[in-house]
Amino acid sequence: MKISILGCGWLGMELGKRLREENHEVRGSVTRMERMQEVRAAGIVPYSIKLFEKGIQGDIRSFLAGTNILILDIPPGLRKNPEVNFLKKIKKLIPHIENSYLKKVIFTSSTSVYQDTEDYPVYDEEADIDNSNNNAVQLRNVELLFLNNEKFNASIIRFGGLIGAERHPVKYLSGKTGISNPEAPVNLVHKEDCIAAVCKLIEKEKDNSVWNLVYPEHPSKKEYYTRIARERNFEVPEFDHSQPSKGKKISSEKIRKELNLEFSKTIW
Repeated sequence: MKISILGCGWLGMELGKRLREENHEVRGSVTRMERMQEVRAAGIVPYSIKLFEKGIQGDIRSFLAGTNILILDIPPGLRKNPEVNFLKKIKKLIPHIENSYLKKVIFTSSTSVYQDTEDYPVYDEEADIDNSNNNAVQLRNVELLFLNNEKFNASIIRFGGLIGAERHPVKYLSGKTGISNPEAPVNLVHKEDCIAAVCKLIEKEKDNSVWNLVYPEHPSKKEYYTRIARERNFEVPEFDHSQPSKGKKISSEKIRKELNLEFSKTIW
């Protein structure tokens, strides 16, 4: 099968390697020319492609030509820059997808679309998104662009916070003070399980639905990061208890039951 990955970053690169191991023909895009050789060395055909609100830089037509499945794993960048219009960027991409005649799109979204509250609700895929949050609204509108398009099939997978052997948020929290929402549940998932889930969705020809992916254990933020920091000999972060914590728990029961996905990595 011919698969194009728009966004060969931390997750996309490893996904591409796994797909090559399974003898798929893989194309991968990067935004920095210096990473082209790294992608090529992994057996992935490299492309330099950037999405902008006014258009696309790079040979997007060749990138999509003859592709069976497109996987979008590009960070929206909404947290760092709230002024970014991610929806406009994706709208520039849609006509190219339609003209390529590919069969399926897999879009990696985020569980940040669900609202944090003081009662820590449990959300499944049928739950409403946080309409008070511009980032959540933008992400949902992007999801709908894919789900409502009749020219191709789409799967939306909402990842929790990504972790892996070489990447863990405790590194950034170590030694920090005043961290909010100490009692909020964590919603994390290991990179290996993300890759396994995407591979399951590649096998599912017809879908047009949303899937959550979060490890089914939700210790509090304080409990989790305190323990992980100690185990890894990092300075323990300090938390702010002056305000009630807000959070949520994400259910991944749908993907476990319907796609028989078993988590291979814990969050500990």
